[in-house]
Amino acid sequence: MSEILQKLESLDESLPEAPEHVANYLGCKRTGSLLFVSARVSEARGEVGIDLNLEQAQTAAKDTALLLLAIVKNEIGDLDQIKGVVKMNGFVRSSIDFTRQPLVIDGASGLLIALWGDEGKHARTATGTSQLPFGAAIQLEMILELKETQG
Repeated sequence: MSEILQKLESLDESLPEAPEHVANYLGCKRTGSLLFVSARVSEARGEVGIDLNLEQAQTAAKDTALLLLAIVKNEIGDLDQIKGVVKMNGFVRSSIDFTRQPLVIDGASGLLIALWGDEGKHARTATGTSQLPFGAAIQLEMILELKETQG
């Protein structure tokens, strides 16, 4: 078992099945040592601040990060090929008066830091929005740095 999967297990977490793509795009696109991971939405639906509280939204963000990692694993085969996280963009479907989007996206950031330590720390956007695809509460996308391969 890979080191990252062992860390996930120690956190009592696991990867979901990687979903099929529902539109005309790639799940991941590699250029050099960077892997751009397309945005995916949470299974949680509704507005944070109305339908979901902060804790529920943080869990939804963490679960969405796990979904992205499942897509990455499906694409590159082994999460141990990831050197670290460069950037994450997070969107939170929020009620008009909800202003704690950074705390919501901390649910995902905390997971990445737990898995990769200092290399899991990343640049980030945490934006509130009035709507997301399919009525989802959270949408995340990431840029990852891959380890150099011996060739």
